[in-house]
Amino acid sequence: MKLNIKDKFNTTLPSDPILEPFRRQVTQACFSYVTPKKTSNPELLHVSPEILKNLGLSQTDAQSDDFLKVFTGNKILPNTKPYAMCYGGHQFGNWAGQLGDGRAINLCEVEHKHKNWALQLKGAGETPYSRTADGLAVLRSSIREYLCSEAMFHLGVPTTRALSLALSGDQVMRDVMYDGNAAYEKGAIVCRVASSFLRFGNYQIFAARQDNANLKALVDYTITHHFSHLGTPSKDTYIAFFNEVTQRTLTMIIEWQRVGFVHGVMNTDNMSILGLTIDYGPYGWLEGFDFGWTPNTTDRQHKRYRYGNQPNIGLWNLLQLANALYPLIEDAAPLEAILETYKTDFEAKHLQMMKAKLGLYETVDNDEGFIKDLEENLQLVETDMTLFFRNLSDFKDEATGFDVLKDAFYDFDNMPNAVKEKWKMWFLNYEARLQHEYGITTERKEKMNTVNPKYVLRNYMAQLAIDAADEGNYNLIDELFKMLKKPYDEQPQYEKWFAKRPDWARHKVGCSMLSCSS
Repeated sequence: MKLNIKDKFNTTLPSDPILEPFRRQVTQACFSYVTPKKTSNPELLHVSPEILKNLGLSQTDAQSDDFLKVFTGNKILPNTKPYAMCYGGHQFGNWAGQLGDGRAINLCEVEHKHKNWALQLKGAGETPYSRTADGLAVLRSSIREYLCSEAMFHLGVPTTRALSLALSGDQVMRDVMYDGNAAYEKGAIVCRVASSFLRFGNYQIFAARQDNANLKALVDYTITHHFSHLGTPSKDTYIAFFNEVTQRTLTMIIEWQRVGFVHGVMNTDNMSILGLTIDYGPYGWLEGFDFGWTPNTTDRQHKRYRYGNQPNIGLWNLLQLANALYPLIEDAAPLEAILETYKTDFEAKHLQMMKAKLGLYETVDNDEGFIKDLEENLQLVETDMTLFFRNLSDFKDEATGFDVLKDAFYDFDNMPNAVKEKWKMWFLNYEARLQHEYGITTERKEKMNTVNPKYVLRNYMAQLAIDAADEGNYNLIDELFKMLKKPYDEQPQYEKWFAKRPDWARHKVGCSMLSCSS
């Protein structure tokens, strides 16, 4: 197995001089060197063929003993020095101080076909940033991350990727719902892949400690290696850098809203500087369309990270990043202007995104009101988001509207007449709008089916794969992996997955309720 190792982060930036993994505050350093924990009986469960290819590896490489050992932490690649990153962050709106890679270990950086890839093991053991935890991961959370990061990529959502999913062979103690019922679970390791795993918190920690020298070193490194098109580091470049991070973050969140994805824990340490979806913990997919829904039990009371609030939280997090970058710029006005632009850009891009979901592209008076009426209707009774928008591409007229869309309603037979009347009015307006724009054509259906997925990784689907894997059956992982590579295609062989959440999953742990250990 040959990888083109091109380490930059840990050869350019300052390191922690202490080499032991005991918990501590790490100052004046971007990372700490660490050694992954050896596992007792590793077993490879799945490998992404696409990521293999992106790294310059083959299926033969993936079947080698070297591959198994390296990507379960049992062997360190020659001429590499694994490390854990130091960062801080705001958690649920409160500054938490130093956080860091508590259960993630960066193996190396690889260059292939002029692209840079950082390889990171999640669940490979303790680091100085593990605090009271063991640095390990369990099979259920590893399956969720492995499947979802790849599914998100094929949906067109900016995301980190996943190379491999493996069992460690060790048992790991976890309290799933933090309710005192801890139990042993199968340990697992995922190899995550991204151009970089830098987060807002990497910059915040230096600003919070008033370590402007290392803040500048990290920002300059980021611009040089990941935003080089902006030019050499300077005040103007720092402003342009913040502007691009803002736009990338906005794009990512718009894509989340489009497919009904809820991250669940949008702390600043979980926000990628590259605008990638990162850290798949208590995420979830909207079943019933609900702006107030969050999958995270920790957030159940205040619902800070609910679906409808994700754009606002993105802005709040960007404000914290602006505060961190301010010492390098010492001028608040351009940063404030960029944040103001985020607000107006969100309104415009959200409207554009929603119109695309409806197959509408021309500008018509009261577009905002028409979409607001739709969003209100969707919440009058429980309505499946994915089914509704996918089936809407078959809409022809008001008279047959319910025939096309009734499968999206959880209890259509008992829908109140007042709700039906509101829907009929919206159907009439939609029919008129379609006729105005271009009539009822197959072109509209084709366009709509490129933005409204047929298949997403609903929580109950992931849970079924987890339950089977706990019994030693990994076939469903592969089935879902293959299906989710083509989420916009009809794929009649997978039609059973194009369905509302089953009743048994409504209140089941792992389907409707998830914790930060999920």
